[in-house]
Amino acid sequence: MNSLQEAREIAKILSEHKGLDINVIKIDDISVLADYMVIATGNSSTHVKSLADYVETDMDSKGVSVSHIEGYRSNSWILLDYVDVIVHVFSDESRKYYDLDRLWEDGEAVDISDILGEE
Repeated sequence: MNSLQEAREIAKILSEHKGLDINVIKIDDISVLADYMVIATGNSSTHVKSLADYVETDMDSKGVSVSHIEGYRSNSWILLDYVDVIVHVFSDESRKYYDLDRLWEDGEAVDISDILGEE
């Protein structure tokens, strides 16, 4: 699975489990951190943790293991590092506060409307 496929699969998992405002941003041209960043919002601290758990479990079942996890004890932001794909799952308040979508606006937005069922 290449990094774009990983990012799209993670977005799909988040969508299937009611993640909100899911964005995939291609950042490989502007950062050495990763190829893609996936950002999503959960509607409560429990939902944020559940979304992160679903991503970790589902990706592991596909043979893709998370390299590092940060913030799991937090009620508002969990980061899953898949080396080439970094996943941020936020509470609504934390997502607005940290505003990573704006911070990474120089990256290229990846169209995931086929995953989210939007036109």
